[in-house]
Amino acid sequence: MGRRMAPLTLDTVADLPKPSRQCVFWELDQTAATRAAEAGYPDFEKEAWISTVLLQWGACGRLVYVDDQPVGFVMYAPPVYVPQQSRFPTSPVSGDAVLLTTGWIEPAYRGEGLARMLLQGAAKDLTQRGVKAVEAFGGGPAAVGGDGSTENAHDHGEPCVLPAHLLESVGFTVVRPHHRFPRLRLELKTALSWREDVEAALEKILSTVRVPTLTGVAPA
Repeated sequence: MGRRMAPLTLDTVADLPKPSRQCVFWELDQTAATRAAEAGYPDFEKEAWISTVLLQWGACGRLVYVDDQPVGFVMYAPPVYVPQQSRFPTSPVSGDAVLLTTGWIEPAYRGEGLARMLLQGAAKDLTQRGVKAVEAFGGGPAAVGGDGSTENAHDHGEPCVLPAHLLESVGFTVVRPHHRFPRLRLELKTALSWREDVEAALEKILSTVRVPTLTGVAPA
């Protein structure tokens, strides 16, 4: 199988899964996200957001392909471009960090090392741009899916957050505790040294996202 990665740009945004192209939970504030959903053009708003970040900061994600078929992605951006992050009780994100928002690996391609390839590619990209760390808002035990069960993770009406216990299993550390939405941090030098023994945990992280919601209940 031929494997390759590509940055998330306006040329590759169409390769995101359709639900992800239409999800603007992170990219817009709650009012704008609701308006976009009601008007039926969230995918347009997603492209506009990607365009803005590209022009002002650079690529905000990576995609992975197998035999030229898109099978996974990860997205990230400086917190100034992610208005929804300010609604989390453990914000703000540290000034030297980029926010990891979401990611996905197609079920048929899990267990093949693609999650590590994708996330290490993102780490290399960010390191070359002078970024020291990534942070994420994790789902704690009181959040849907935060207890280790992925059955109901990211259920409708819940913010699209990654389970905290899975983030911790690959080296993220909690920098601000919270019963529902702890904020976690990973130094990029740690990500660059990941080996095969963390692959299973990385696969779980990128498999917990369910069909994203267009809007969400504000974190509390």
